[in-house]
Amino acid sequence: MAKNHIQENDPMTRATENDLFQRFDELGIETQTHRHQPVYTVEESKALRGDVPGGHCKNLFLRDKKRNMWLVVAQEDRPIDLKELRARLASNGNLSFGNATLLEDVLGVNSGAVTPFALINDIDGRVQVVLDKKMLGHDMLNYHPLDNAATTAIAPADLVRFIEASGHKAEIIDFDE
Repeated sequence: MAKNHIQENDPMTRATENDLFQRFDELGIETQTHRHQPVYTVEESKALRGDVPGGHCKNLFLRDKKRNMWLVVAQEDRPIDLKELRARLASNGNLSFGNATLLEDVLGVNSGAVTPFALINDIDGRVQVVLDKKMLGHDMLNYHPLDNAATTAIAPADLVRFIEASGHKAEIIDFDE
């Protein structure tokens, strides 16, 4: 995997939205971005987004007691039982939400801006990625482009390609099983 050119020069520098869009261009990935007020919850997103087409998603940054980390990306209305998920992920102990400091350190984003696009900042591959199989059935999926004041639509196959190009393997889970 080629590291982001900014990170090669200074590991403390995080990718910007422009860096992300440049990476999409390098990969030949087409996206469409909608600007809006910052949103911090699924409820705020639902109230603000209007008729933005595609699947709308939530992103859970989780960790276990051994500091193994996961980014679980699912349809926004998908109930996720952390106890059940713990068994499926074979985590060491209970799963909990990663705190803001860990989120910033590993994915380079603030709470409210968690997104699979932040994997561009996880150059050490510390985060394991879990995708909701049903979510991938949409024509387009919507995520924040490293900032919760915008939403970027991407095709599911392109999302997986971006994740893999970022040095991660996407584990696809059928939460309906």
